[in-house]
Amino acid sequence: MSRSGPQRREPVTARTVRRLAPDSQDTWEDELVVEEPLEIRLGDEALAVLMRTPGHDMDLATGFLFSEGILRDPSQLLIVEYCADVTDDAAGNVVRVRAQDPDRKAAAKARREVYASSSCGLCGKTTLDSVRLMAPPLVPPPAFTATMLRGLPDALEQAQSLFARTGGLHAAGLFDLQGRVQIVREDIGRHNAVDKVCGAMARDDVWPLSDRILVLSGRASFEMVQKAAMAGIGTVVSVSAPSSLAVDYARAAGMTLVGFVRRDRLNVYAGDVTP
Repeated sequence: MSRSGPQRREPVTARTVRRLAPDSQDTWEDELVVEEPLEIRLGDEALAVLMRTPGHDMDLATGFLFSEGILRDPSQLLIVEYCADVTDDAAGNVVRVRAQDPDRKAAAKARREVYASSSCGLCGKTTLDSVRLMAPPLVPPPAFTATMLRGLPDALEQAQSLFARTGGLHAAGLFDLQGRVQIVREDIGRHNAVDKVCGAMARDDVWPLSDRILVLSGRASFEMVQKAAMAGIGTVVSVSAPSSLAVDYARAAGMTLVGFVRRDRLNVYAGDVTP
């Protein structure tokens, strides 16, 4: 598979702000996370526009195609590249994916639904049935110890370099079954961070991800759990709450879903976790 050159957009910028306190005020340059649209093209056709933080755009585009069921195997990927035939303002904000035998029906559905609401993920879907994509059979996850799982959010936070600068991003990380961090991606959108992680693995021809744990810096919505299932991931760990539908999906699919993970406790919503 052909790969593109380096990214051309910066993920962090600065703005002058005033800070007011009861007895003082000052002015300084505050670092802010960048939010810009990324247009994803499948071949020469526009597929979706996602609001994202620049960086790892090829991973995001690839992960989006896999999470929407448009692609199912890394061997389908031919070229992932920034489009050169765009205006200067759009340079670095348009990615083209050329793929072998993509699922055109899934692409048409993704195009219709994502354009309906490009930045909020699941709320752009019209019905629950429309997002129940046919995920591959999951390999049953092993029984984990609570001690190991409780350490994962701290390891994720230590890898969040952009969050440390701005305080304004979500993160998703893949860990192996022993709790060792494999890859971390950050983005202003929670769903984008997951797609970046999964897309990076697909581009490295590591698929499915049945021997990985997905760790989220925010809540575990249905969309996050579904994206994990589409990648073959059987275990999702979140520092915040899951939704009711995420729990129902995880239980029906035989996944492990853990939320409100802290250093001294966690909640098990689905799966086998020992004290």
